[in-house]
Amino acid sequence: MPEKISEDLFNNLVETIADSVSKQKSVSFFEEEKSNSVVSGFNRLFGRQRPVHHILGGGKSADVLLWRNKKISASFLASATLIWVLFEWLNYHFLTLLSFALVLGMVAQFVWSNASGLLNRSSSQVPRLVLPDELFVSIGRSVGAEVNRGLQYLQDVSCQGNLKQFLVIAVSLWVAAVIGSWCNFLTVLYIGFVAAHTLPVLYERYDEQIDGFVYKMLDQFQNHYKKLDSGFLSKIPKGKFKLKKHD
Repeated sequence: MPEKISEDLFNNLVETIADSVSKQKSVSFFEEEKSNSVVSGFNRLFGRQRPVHHILGGGKSADVLLWRNKKISASFLASATLIWVLFEWLNYHFLTLLSFALVLGMVAQFVWSNASGLLNRSSSQVPRLVLPDELFVSIGRSVGAEVNRGLQYLQDVSCQGNLKQFLVIAVSLWVAAVIGSWCNFLTVLYIGFVAAHTLPVLYERYDEQIDGFVYKMLDQFQNHYKKLDSGFLSKIPKGKFKLKKHD
């Protein structure tokens, strides 16, 4: 009985994926929304009712993640890729790159300040690079606020007594730990950075297809779980354990 149910689950899963792919091929992804009533009545992933841009904060960071300005988004992604290639593929170290950058900066300033004398020209003032204090204060406040928000969320999940949500967070952290054992921290950050710059824009463009596919898959799993529960799991005897009192 369990083998038959598992086989039916796999077959229906394959059929669901095939139906979803065929429907996506028959409909152009770049078609405009037909009407607001259809969109509002469609099931949204995770119960979403607001636009993706509003969920991501609606500011400049959301514009970057959703590629509102392609040049800025591409420059962020290219910079992250360059940093990852330098540290992972070319095996550079942070101190090495920092030392090289400082040496190049000093050489450029030295040539600038002495080139005027060699060319018999009036000396020109070398521009100085000064980072404002407000920049570091703003970065520190932003990082601290995000860390406190994450800690508060984890503490709320632990103290509210919602077992389902607690298990979801625990399993997610366990998956993150497993992924971290496969690769180093920089690679994990790069994967998360690339996902943050690709998944939201893909979901915003193909939200109806993704929502329909996910909800159809969830319905299939729910139906087969009910069959498995009624045919196999419900027949497992449940024992009652009583604590013995010791005198």
